[in-house]
Amino acid sequence: MLRCPNCNSHDLGKVGTNQYYCWHCFVELSVTGGRIEAVYQVEEDGSLSSLNDLFLDHPNQANL
Repeated sequence: MLRCPNCNSHDLGKVGTNQYYCWHCFVELSVTGGRIEAVYQVEEDGSLSSLNDLFLDHPNQANL
């Protein structure tokens, strides 16, 4: 089962194809093949800020 890499919660909602949203810490995840490819913080204005450098081994992985 997929868990949030930030707060370890299972409370994730699907917001798009291969995209999930954590209701506890308000981060959005992009998942491919069961692996997290990108992590974003949702800002107050709805924009996304990358958190890849904090959670992924290879921050440029999301640009593949």
